[in-house]
Amino acid sequence: VEWYRKAAEQGFAKAQCNLGVMYVNGEGVPKDWANAVKLYEQAAKQGYADAQYNLGSMYKNGHGVVKDVACAVEWYMKAAEQGYFEAQYNLGNMFATGHGV
Repeated sequence: VEWYRKAAEQGFAKAQCNLGVMYVNGEGVPKDWANAVKLYEQAAKQGYADAQYNLGSMYKNGHGVVKDVACAVEWYMKAAEQGYFEAQYNLGNMFATGHGV
């Protein structure tokens, strides 16, 4: 956790995303969805597809943020454009069902 935190503080997107996952799952740190969202957002704004997908999921489910399906679509789209399969799949389902689009 210490090294992820140090790397995240220096702006390393992969570390920010991985630390966010640790906060979501309570691995080595207390569960804290709001902190996970903050870390995902930092990494997502750098174009890190894993974080964009994870942030989209947080918005879709209302974990750590107010549920916002339109925002979820926006982040899934960014990850999908980079070839992130899970984002493409979720986005396809959302378009097929009209959920948030």
